[in-house]
Amino acid sequence: MRCSSAIERSLPALLMTLALAGCNPFSAPESMMDEYVERTARVLDQSYQLTPIPATDPLPRRRERVLDMPAVELGMLDFLSLFGCELQVVAGERASVLGRVMQPANRLRYEVRFINAAQECLPEIDDKELRSDVAKAVESKRKSLPVAIWNATWGVEEIEGLFTRTEGLYPLAPGAGTANLSTDLESLNAMLMPLWQGHTDVSLEQLGAIHQQWQSHQAAGQLILAARMLITRLDDTSDVIESRLNGRPLCLDGKPNNQSDIVQNTFFSVFIERVQPYLARVRRGRDDIIRPLEELAEQQKTVMPEAFGSWYGQYLKLDGDSLWARLDASQQRHVELWQRQLEQCGLRPGM
Repeated sequence: MRCSSAIERSLPALLMTLALAGCNPFSAPESMMDEYVERTARVLDQSYQLTPIPATDPLPRRRERVLDMPAVELGMLDFLSLFGCELQVVAGERASVLGRVMQPANRLRYEVRFINAAQECLPEIDDKELRSDVAKAVESKRKSLPVAIWNATWGVEEIEGLFTRTEGLYPLAPGAGTANLSTDLESLNAMLMPLWQGHTDVSLEQLGAIHQQWQSHQAAGQLILAARMLITRLDDTSDVIESRLNGRPLCLDGKPNNQSDIVQNTFFSVFIERVQPYLARVRRGRDDIIRPLEELAEQQKTVMPEAFGSWYGQYLKLDGDSLWARLDASQQRHVELWQRQLEQCGLRPGM
């Protein structure tokens, strides 16, 4: 009974704690940035508006990402003539029922095995015509290898989870497994580099495990949503500061006053202590996750589908007119405006 009564007495306090936590604008990225716009406008005595955050485009649909793989197989007579050669085993797997419905990762493994087995088999083939057919098959497989690599990376279903837009913004605090995701992406690029350079003596054993990791992480999509939100709210706040700079000076003759002290306090307590750490976190996420994804796509531009190319230029590239270049520009403009505003009162910080 005493335990039950204690719980009943503590319940209002618990509910109050939960309510206060729910009302804390700094507990989530978007509410934090909304609060930042509002507080900056209030201390600068300016009107403001929260601009609607533009939607981000989804990863192109799989049918727009998957490339047709050229069919280059040996004829039945050629196949039978290779008895005793490893190539016969590899080609036989492809001709089986399961081989005809290979998933992209397995298809890439098959293409690599075919090339390697055929090259080992060529010196053992006495029939000139058959040797010529096998040599042509190897050449054709090598030419189409970039297609198989593309389908086994950007064409797989698993990558869609990585770019989902249903899991909200990149969180304020580090999440579990983000470092593992970054390591996996770097490992994938290192794994594929020899293939991009034409070397097929590589191991693709970890490809399936990396695909599984993609299904349990949403960081890329969260980062893209966060970048779009940050651009919008930084620009909103910059417009407030610029409006004040274009109007009545905050300070006369460079001398601080009571209002400038409040403005400076808002700058340090909200922008420096709250907003900047999140900006830095998003930038680290960009470097750890978006950058290796950019490399994964950039290395394959020769086969990149047109529909994917425009999306890539917007959300994965770090320069040009990309989302990430615009975030850099918005942040730069924002810092410069704050410097000008505080300098007006002799309070310019060394940012």
